Amino acid sequence: MTDRCGRNITYLRLSVTERCNLRCRYCMPDEGICKKRHEDMLTEDEMIRAVEAAASLGIYKVRITGGEPLIKKNVLSICERTAAVDGIREVCLTTNGTLLPELAVPLKNAGVERLNISLDTLDPDKYARMTRGGVLDDALRGIEAALSAGFSKVKLNAVLIGGFNDDEIPELAGLTVRYPVEMRFIELMPMTDGAFGPEAYLPYSVVLEALPSLEPQPEDGGVARLYRLPGGQGNVGLISPVSAHFCASCNRMRLTADGRLKPCLHSPLEYPIKGLSKEDMILKFREAILAKPAWHGELSARHPSGAERNMNQIGG
Repeated sequence: MTDRCGRNITYLRLSVTERCNLRCRYCMPDEGICKKRHEDMLTEDEMIRAVEAAASLGIYKVRITGGEPLIKKNVLSICERTAAVDGIREVCLTTNGTLLPELAVPLKNAGVERLNISLDTLDPDKYARMTRGGVLDDALRGIEAALSAGFSKVKLNAVLIGGFNDDEIPELAGLTVRYPVEMRFIELMPMTDGAFGPEAYLPYSVVLEALPSLEPQPEDGGVARLYRLPGGQGNVGLISPVSAHFCASCNRMRLTADGRLKPCLHSPLEYPIKGLSKEDMILKFREAILAKPAWHGELSARHPSGAERNMNQIGG
C-alpha cells in the first residue's frame, strides 16, 4: 500500500514484549518498566492476525523486536507462524544477543533469516554500565552462535554516543574485518526520558573522520549509508535519523506489544488494534498508513522525540 507521500509501505516492525533482561540507558528509564497486565498485551494469535492483515496490504518484511524478544517464551512459535503467513518473504529479529547461544539455531529453523544484534562497546566495564548490569561475554558468545547458525546476514548495531563509545569506532568497525558482519553506527535519538546531555549526540560524520580508509559501497535498499574497510568481509553502515533523516524513503510501520500501530517512531499518533478482527485490523492499517507523516520533525538535544514512549515500549 502507498501512503499519501507516495511511499510504498512494505515493512512491519512487530514488538512482542516491552520487557528485557538488560536495561540499556538509551532504551529504558532508570526504574525499568511499568509492568502491564497480561490481558493488555497482544496475544500470539493477535500478532499473527496483524501480520496477515499487513501482508494483505503488501507488507512482506517483518522484524521481530522488543524489549528483548528472546525472553518471550513463545517467540519461536511467533517467528515460525509469521514466516508461514502468505505474502511474507522475510522475517528478521533484533536482539541484544545474550540468549542466542541457546536460541540461534532454533530461530534459524523457525524461519528467521537475518539478525541485528546490539553491541555498543567492546569494553566489559562500559557494557555493564550502559546496560545496567549486562555481561559483554554473553553478547559476544551470542554473536558467535549467530554466525555459526548460518543466518543470511548478521548486523551489529552500535548507538553512537559522545563520551561513551566514540573512542571505539575503529575497534568496532574492525569487527567487519574479522567476521562477515555489517557493523552499523546509529545516531543517538533524543527519546522522552532525557538520559543524555547535548554532548552525547554525534553526527554520523564522526565515523568517516575516524575511519578515513572507508570506501563507499552500493546501496542495498536499507537506511544505512554503506562503506567498507580495506580487507573487510562486511560493510560499515551509518544511520542518521537525527542529522540527515531518511523520512522521504521510510517504508515501515510499527506495532507495539500492547497492540498500537505507530505510523512514525517519533510521532504520538497510535492506532489500537488489540481485540479486532482481521478485517478491522486491515482498516486500521490503512488508516495508519494514510496518516504517516512526511517527516518526524526536528530531533536534537533541545527537540526530543514526540513519541511519548521509551524505545522498549515501541520496539527498538
